[in-house]
Amino acid sequence: SLKGKFVLTAGLGGMGGAQPLAITMNEGVGLCIEVDPERAERRRKIGYVDVVVDTLEEAMTLVEEACDRGIPRSIALIGNAADVYPELVLRGVIPDVVTDQTPAHDPLFYIPTGYSVEQADELRKSDPQEFASLSRLSMARHVEAMLAFQKAGAEVFDYGNNLRQQAFDQGVKDAFAFPGFVPAYIRPLFCEGKGPFRWVALSGDPEDIYRTDEAIMELFPGDEHLHRWLKLAREKVPFQGLPSRICWLGYGERARAGLKFNEMVAKGILKAPIVIGRDHLDSGSVASPNRETEGMRDGSDAISDWPILNALINAVGGATWVSFHHGGGVGMGYSQHAGMVIVADGTPEAAVRLQRVLTTDPGMGVVRHADAGYPEAIDFARRSGIKIPMLKD
Repeated sequence: SLKGKFVLTAGLGGMGGAQPLAITMNEGVGLCIEVDPERAERRRKIGYVDVVVDTLEEAMTLVEEACDRGIPRSIALIGNAADVYPELVLRGVIPDVVTDQTPAHDPLFYIPTGYSVEQADELRKSDPQEFASLSRLSMARHVEAMLAFQKAGAEVFDYGNNLRQQAFDQGVKDAFAFPGFVPAYIRPLFCEGKGPFRWVALSGDPEDIYRTDEAIMELFPGDEHLHRWLKLAREKVPFQGLPSRICWLGYGERARAGLKFNEMVAKGILKAPIVIGRDHLDSGSVASPNRETEGMRDGSDAISDWPILNALINAVGGATWVSFHHGGGVGMGYSQHAGMVIVADGTPEAAVRLQRVLTTDPGMGVVRHADAGYPEAIDFARRSGIKIPMLKD
């Protein structure tokens, strides 16, 4: 739980906008810096942010009150992270947790300090090179403040948006002193093929998602974290576009879920087919040295054979579509990853494909980490009966 804890972050864009809700769902108090007032207000209207303020004084008053009372609260502060983070350091304010989800992967969208959104738009059009240069300098300030928080005792981690790399290129030589979130927290899950598993109800009816929620909880009755997430998601995460859901499932679990959905379509419990996919942030489908494969045990951070192999295996396994692309999260040129989607349409043929694809796709993650020498992956592979030729008894 984050109860009574102060989490500092920035960026309320397409992915970063979920941060305040993630904090409050885990009972914490979040201060989220966002330079674009319209974006912050959009997050408030859909319930991701509790309140939007314009001054650091008001924001910190709300943070301190919520922490003292032990109540979850999310505050969006209109400002630039490259200004606010250093100011908090100067004031001696040390959050419990510090991270960031600004668009640092693309210097043309990280707004430089001293510029409003409108001024930044003009500079981006008139002098993109100057914009990018100023943006990178601001990122360096941003990271220097995060390093100061870390030295003062805060738990600091990088989301994987390439902020550290941009700062390092600007001369911040210890930019990688704080870790990315994958090596810090997620890799043991990757060793079991666990990652973001998601599905969409083609009927457009939210009831189909609610029925699949119930099916997932019945399939995995002992997973308390999963049950808690699904209940909170139904309560707090509004549908946007076609009704959909996401949760973390691993090797063996995904195939069971996919076959269950297919059975529900066949029996008419669901009104239409279910499209199953996953994030490019997954256990065996990406090579991203500054995010998913940062600091691999065997130094294989940048080896792209794995996502290519993942794409090929999914293609011959019968996935509905397979993609191979680059840039996810960290920006173009810094990663390569394979995407996968498969449709559960209720037919026996779909069941065969679902069993195959939803086994080999996460299985590739187990194999990839076992090959890199992770004992957790090797042990899991043996317990799960995954045949890996390079593993010796």
